[in-house]
Amino acid sequence: MRAAWPAIAWYAALRGISLLVLWLAASDQNRSLLTILGKYDAIWYARIVTNGYDHVIPLKPDGGLATTNLAFFPLYPGLTALADFVLPGGARTAGIAVAWLAGLAAAWGLYALGAHLRDRRTGVILAALWAVVPHGLVQSMGYTETLFTALAAWSLFALLRGHWVTAGLLCTLAGLTRPTGAALVATVGLAALIAVVRRRDGWRPWAAGALAPLGLLGFVAWVGHRLGRADGYFHVQNDAWKMSYDTGAFTLKTVYSGLTKAMPLAFYVTMLILVIAVALLAVLAFDRAPWPLVLYAGLVVAMVFFGDGYFHAKARLLLPAFPLLLPIAFALAGARRRVTVVVLAAMTAVSAAYGVYLAIAWTYSP
Repeated sequence: MRAAWPAIAWYAALRGISLLVLWLAASDQNRSLLTILGKYDAIWYARIVTNGYDHVIPLKPDGGLATTNLAFFPLYPGLTALADFVLPGGARTAGIAVAWLAGLAAAWGLYALGAHLRDRRTGVILAALWAVVPHGLVQSMGYTETLFTALAAWSLFALLRGHWVTAGLLCTLAGLTRPTGAALVATVGLAALIAVVRRRDGWRPWAAGALAPLGLLGFVAWVGHRLGRADGYFHVQNDAWKMSYDTGAFTLKTVYSGLTKAMPLAFYVTMLILVIAVALLAVLAFDRAPWPLVLYAGLVVAMVFFGDGYFHAKARLLLPAFPLLLPIAFALAGARRRVTVVVLAAMTAVSAAYGVYLAIAWTYSP
């Protein structure tokens, strides 16, 4: 852990700069920083902590299905409930604290991956880069992105090191955190299958393959049992939250609309990030990065691109696709120190400024 401290410190410092800028802007608008960081999805999670999960899907006045907290996975609110026992300020404050601690764990995991692939400098830069992506604000909010990224980073690190059982257990926890866990389950599962076919490492790949999907499948089965129908979770996603997958038509149609008529800034930033994500994925593959990292990142990008609904949230949903930052980390690790400093300073400025926009000017979930 001692070797990871520079990465954790840089991550915390860069996030701290963005939070300081947001605090100054919020103060100018007479708004509370904690209230801002505990908005939107954070409210849903806090209500799960205080009131538990819905027993049925609530109905709108017209009889249609309303949104329900059964779409939200249980690990993060479970950890928030534990933190709420010892921290003052209520469930939303506890959720923010959990997200911050998970962010530090994620920075540590990213450092471990970067150092394993290249060297310690690469690990430090990778953690720093993730701190200052455009939607870095979300890492400081009561959201699940930091927790999931920490679990995914350490699971993939364990996988690359051949620690099969650890990779499977962490994948189980990631599957209890958010639906993006499906990308990690597929990656760990395929790696385990290949190892089994090649008769490597004895029983351990079998254990990893069996453990990996338990969290994700367990929650999906629980929601189905809760609602009394096998497809309960998908019913919640498709019919209550109006979220599904298509051939990419929704994403492409929205991009076309943005090119032919004026749309809010958040939509254009999301379009740009989607393009950059696809480009970085290609570079990652061409650089011959370890295939589990390429597959995991590719599946996350695919889930985001083919998702039908909430276009403005697609950039946030890409936050766990951290292997996309590896080509940039590799380049900066080989560059002169002054170049690295300038790039990170510029990215910090953009991330901090855009965080203010998302928190204050933008009126929807980031």
